[in-house]
Amino acid sequence: MKLVPLLAATTALALCAAATCTAAATAQEPSLPKGTALPPPVNAGAQPDVPVPLMQAVTKRLASDEFEGRAPSTAIEPKVLDYIVSQFKAAGLQPGNNGQWLQAVPTVEITGGNYTPLIVSGGAARLSFKPGEDYVAASYRVTPGTQVKDSELVFVGYGINAPELGWNDYAGIDMKGKTAVILVNDPDYASETEDGLFKGRRMTYYGRWTYKFEEAARQGATAALIVHDTFPAAYGWKVVNSSWTGAQYYVQTPNDGMDQTQANGWIQKPVAQAILKAAGKDLAGLTAAAQKKGFRPVPLGLNVNLGFENAVRRSTSNNVVGVLPGKTRPDEVVLYSAHWDHLGRCTPDATGDDICNGAVDNADGVAALTGIAKMNAEAGPAARTQVFVALTLEESGLLGSEYYAANPVYPLDHTVGGVNMDALLPSGRAKSYTQTGGDKSELGDLYRKALTERGLTDVPEDHPERGGYYRSDHFSLAKRGVPMFNVERSGDLVAGGTAAGEKAAQDYTDNRYHAPADEYSDAWDWSGIAQDVELLYDLGRTLADGTMWPNWRQGDEFRAIRDKACAAATKGCNAK
Repeated sequence: MKLVPLLAATTALALCAAATCTAAATAQEPSLPKGTALPPPVNAGAQPDVPVPLMQAVTKRLASDEFEGRAPSTAIEPKVLDYIVSQFKAAGLQPGNNGQWLQAVPTVEITGGNYTPLIVSGGAARLSFKPGEDYVAASYRVTPGTQVKDSELVFVGYGINAPELGWNDYAGIDMKGKTAVILVNDPDYASETEDGLFKGRRMTYYGRWTYKFEEAARQGATAALIVHDTFPAAYGWKVVNSSWTGAQYYVQTPNDGMDQTQANGWIQKPVAQAILKAAGKDLAGLTAAAQKKGFRPVPLGLNVNLGFENAVRRSTSNNVVGVLPGKTRPDEVVLYSAHWDHLGRCTPDATGDDICNGAVDNADGVAALTGIAKMNAEAGPAARTQVFVALTLEESGLLGSEYYAANPVYPLDHTVGGVNMDALLPSGRAKSYTQTGGDKSELGDLYRKALTERGLTDVPEDHPERGGYYRSDHFSLAKRGVPMFNVERSGDLVAGGTAAGEKAAQDYTDNRYHAPADEYSDAWDWSGIAQDVELLYDLGRTLADGTMWPNWRQGDEFRAIRDKACAAATKGCNAK
């Protein structure tokens, strides 16, 4: 689960610890007896039993010390892959990548070093800012060194180009040779509601830092610098610094990233204020102007220089792909995904344990993926093909899903939609669920129907301003137009209510997340995970047996790319 650079609050109510959570969740409701398959709810329709013993076994093995924390591109990876393949086979899947189980994911690791100060010239005085303390930067380009020389600084507001909203912060300027200075989040971030062109308080993709660097590259900028501000970013400078001063991981591309900017980075807010003051401008005034439609970029009349060296290491990891062919429309695909990787060896705890086992994050997600595969195999072929992908390198920046989405085994315009599983809560059942990202697509109609059949309710996402939808593997598909479910059990538990859910979530965040303590326990209560699996099975199977081609809601940031893909397709989503 990718919580860096935005920390654990984005998934707080979706996570739980083992012994602490079990005690709270079972205070009023007996836990699921060990080794018992959970029957579907009365109103859920016919579906196979949830194979809880199988999921227990898969989680326990993947989270064992034997697999050393499942770090990708290490000596342990082949052993992890062999086990996942064996479980996919046993569940009834066939090799899903043109007769093969694996999809190779070529990656590149780039570690910056020997940073120069960031120098700004052209004003009354030369300004110098320290690496790490005042700014951080990295390059997406595979090159031994990065030098940004005398690049003109341009303030581009929030750095957004959204034709469907009539918004373009780059209007009327050629960014070739220039460095963009960009505000974090999007223009509506301070709203108390979700009303507004950019969905008010709810962060859109346009507010994500990844988008801002991508758009700056599309505009031809030499470099891009985001202004860090703790409130709209929702995390402090310490998080930015720790995330950007070590190795950075990218999917290898044929041109080694040479279509990207030379450098992407962040500057502290006081640094931005000083730069704008040197240009005779005011950050607060420009920020207010940038929040209004019709804003135009502001050349600052200043130049920036910075440089650093890059240590480059290439490697390869693998996605695991299994398939259940469809019986009547096999060229139409429903996708299920979960990431298999974790952190490997990490900072030792007080006992000296240095293996980050990743039981919740995300061994139990792979177990759920395997369980849903088995349920579908037992139910018999669906009308559409169902594809199950155990993804790699999620913890390194969603790289396994990014590679699959950029190099899909099954065409994206033939992919109906999908379900992603990441860090399922080992606790009791919940009274409600939430859609991360809100009601973004027509998949929401199926989701609410499934909840109603189970006597569950849909509740709003906690902290929508933090952009949780954009931080797990489904996002790599979504940004290319494929509607993806990302639903989570709420923290309002049947046994113990919100108090129990919040206590368990805080315990996981504080004591187990990305730490050696995220270990499997035989004391886990599996009834909540079983609740997740029966819901996700239903959502995926309904898509697989149906004729629906869901699209994004009108005005959603991913609607235009789906419409374009479907219009160009000869079959698939253009055949609806």
